Amino acid sequence: MKILSVFGTRPEAVKMAPIVRLLKETPSIESPVCVTAQHRQMLDQVLELFEIKPDYDLDLMRENQSMAQISAGIFTHLDPILAEFKPDWVLAVGDTTTVVTTSLLAFYRRIKFGHVEAGLRTHNKWHPFPEEINRRLATTTADLHFAPTEWSRQNLLHENVPDESIVVTGNPVIDALTYVSKQDEPQEIKELLSKLEIASPSARNDSKRLILVTAHRRENFGEPIENICHAIKQLASRGDVEIVYPIHLNPNVQEPVNRILKNVPHVTLLPPLDYLPMVHLMKRATLILTDSGGIQEEAPAFGIPVLVMRETTERPEGVEAGTLKLVGTETGRIVDETTRLLNNPSAYTEMTKAANPFGDGHAAERIIEALLKTYRLSHA
Repeated sequence: MKILSVFGTRPEAVKMAPIVRLLKETPSIESPVCVTAQHRQMLDQVLELFEIKPDYDLDLMRENQSMAQISAGIFTHLDPILAEFKPDWVLAVGDTTTVVTTSLLAFYRRIKFGHVEAGLRTHNKWHPFPEEINRRLATTTADLHFAPTEWSRQNLLHENVPDESIVVTGNPVIDALTYVSKQDEPQEIKELLSKLEIASPSARNDSKRLILVTAHRRENFGEPIENICHAIKQLASRGDVEIVYPIHLNPNVQEPVNRILKNVPHVTLLPPLDYLPMVHLMKRATLILTDSGGIQEEAPAFGIPVLVMRETTERPEGVEAGTLKLVGTETGRIVDETTRLLNNPSAYTEMTKAANPFGDGHAAERIIEALLKTYRLSHA
């Protein structure tokens, strides 16, 4: 069986890495990797960490390019690869421009498409933008839907996706997280936490506590990201927390964050972190404020409460389980909800003890097993 894995951003690479590794170890499968490099620098960090060497590198990242330009580049450069390699299956994960364009190209070539992390929905086409429409479009072309949870499966069934084409696998991000979290804590994280006087995990209730922030989503550009920054500034004035914020490279994030938070006491602004140090920083946090999708799945694996700075989430399983709480992007609400968890030990403990609904670390195995089963049936 010939399977082409396609991805382009760091989150996609993290989630595809366990699948790519297992595909390489499966003797009956030929499994090259194609990266679009929709993100370049952040993608390369993950490729190195998981020892993945792409067979095809489209190298499409350009400064300030539009989604249309990215899409055009993928259409132009991926199609000849599909024509030459003639895969039985193409795999892609999530809801980026890379995913939706790849799914269309596979359809045009009549190649079966497997959608990893299928069925996530907010049911609001503008939140998140453009991801909600990207994943809906990928669903319409997919032949196998690898849903991370039962909730995702139900979303697909409500859209009349045939039940026999849906496999609930868990999210492979937990597979990746399990692998990376067992590696030694990087020296840069040890030095940072020592400098900030952050206690060890066993002493997390000491006076100095770490709040990790990530905020970069397109729908939060403008007033929402400014509101988030003002909330961080207010929280830092408590004096009993240290706030660490690795800033996304997008100028729509860099400008307001640096303008509002640069040189604010108890706020440490960092360049984007590689995945390995990010995972270990996450492990040491008391609390995480984020608009990221992946962190909503990852942090609960460590028992870290997550306040989601968005109006909606495509991961309501975490809200239902109690590992996540939606707080929006209003300054006052972010400050109030963070303060409640910092000041109320019982509310904090309730979130730390909630079970992670997003996987058990064996998603890649289930995905490859389903592909092999489908292939055997079609060639019986």
